[in-house]
Amino acid sequence: MSNLYNVSSSPHVRNKLTTGSVMLDVALCLLPATVMGIWHFKLQAVMVIALAIISAVLTEYVFDYIAKRGNTVKDCSAVVTGLLLALCLPAGVPFYIPVLGSVFAILVVKCFFGGLGHNFMNPALAGRCFLLLSFSSIVADYTVDGYSSATPLAELAAGNAVNVFDMLLGNTSGVIGNSVLALFVGGLILWAMGGITIEIPAAVLVSFIAFIALFGGHGLDPAYILIHLAGGGIVMGAFFMATDPVTSPVTSMGQIIYGAAIGILAGVFRVFGSAADSVSYAIIMGNLLTPLIEEVTVPVPYGNRKPKEEGAAKKCPIPMPALILLAITVIAGVCLSGVHEMTADIIAEQQAAAKLASYQEVCPAATDFEHDAAIDQAIADLNGEVYGTDFGKAYINEMVVGKDASGNVAGYVISVTSSDGYAGNISLSVGISADGTINGIAFTELNETAGMGMKCADAEFKDQFNGVNTDKFTLNKAGGSTADNEIDSVSGASTSSGAVVNAVNAAIDFYTANAK
Repeated sequence: MSNLYNVSSSPHVRNKLTTGSVMLDVALCLLPATVMGIWHFKLQAVMVIALAIISAVLTEYVFDYIAKRGNTVKDCSAVVTGLLLALCLPAGVPFYIPVLGSVFAILVVKCFFGGLGHNFMNPALAGRCFLLLSFSSIVADYTVDGYSSATPLAELAAGNAVNVFDMLLGNTSGVIGNSVLALFVGGLILWAMGGITIEIPAAVLVSFIAFIALFGGHGLDPAYILIHLAGGGIVMGAFFMATDPVTSPVTSMGQIIYGAAIGILAGVFRVFGSAADSVSYAIIMGNLLTPLIEEVTVPVPYGNRKPKEEGAAKKCPIPMPALILLAITVIAGVCLSGVHEMTADIIAEQQAAAKLASYQEVCPAATDFEHDAAIDQAIADLNGEVYGTDFGKAYINEMVVGKDASGNVAGYVISVTSSDGYAGNISLSVGISADGTINGIAFTELNETAGMGMKCADAEFKDQFNGVNTDKFTLNKAGGSTADNEIDSVSGASTSSGAVVNAVNAAIDFYTANAK
């Protein structure tokens, strides 16, 4: 009888290295970023890191004990999962957050699917996304020691200056592992040690840079591209997340395709989306694409090609469950499209009524609102592009002239949208009197985080604009403003607050240029 060989589950390493030694190398290469995070965030970072690692290790140990499996804790994969998850979290999160994230990552994503080598996505990233979806307002709150500030990318989106050197060192608001320089050095060391191949990180970074250059709106501006590289977790994702040997392709060509797909998706989410962590979602989608990529790129061993039998039915390459799901999706899409068509007129009427109500709110002296041909032409000349260069992603939608019962000008109303909101677009009407005084603002679209960004609609925040005649408002994140043109930020929602301030400033600038 011939001897049989037992082939263990992936990852397969074709040398004397063990899974434990590889995982230990990853942990050691993450040490520079860990040290920088602890240096910046102090004891809070230590506690989050410790809780995440301990929770991950204990979860795997308890599962192995209950399932009567061999102890797999010694392979250090749980340690790496906990450490990676902790580095993706803000230091100021409540202590139950890293615990829940680690338990979900190890128990649900790893152990329930058979343990290391059987998980279909990166456990640490899955834990991160689970926390983002379940506790978005907490995980995206970068308050440390009672002080809240926006991340560098949020500041960039709001049109504010960003210190790239601080981003490289990690001396900014954000997650614990936000020192890009430390992550880059650690990633290069891991590559030099043979822990990863260069194809994936190179493909991720090159495709991401290309997308930002093409669609970021700033062309080949090195400073702008460097800011995007230094923020948002793209370097950590490229070197330490996307290179997970279990969830990434095995061939060089497959790794290049996989890395390029992640880089492009991260760019799409970064430029056109509003998710709190675009890179995490991009890598998870790349993980899901890995089986398809390997189906195309893994060569068939010579001599193992099965001959086609004459008259044999051709097997459909798409699994039947996928076809059923596609049919259900198409039917649901047709139904939803039909409902939309039937209700489109009603929705349009409701939107027009809401817009008119907002106009009346910010220009109460007006009994009628009229269009001015010259102003309409100025808006048409904008061609739907971002207005100016100092207001983030602000767009001028409409400007009308408010007339009183006698036909005199009572004021102007400018409808403006900012796409820099934390959860999407923020649209508002800005009322300006004939002498340039702000009558007030009224929101027509606001979908920010409940209890945080949604507080922008509260009178406490909105009324700060009322009765002020200024060329520009400034956002005060610390609070306690004394100047009329300073707007106190909503606590924990500086991104939303900044988007509103930029939108109002864009309206003032457009009014000054076209009506004052």
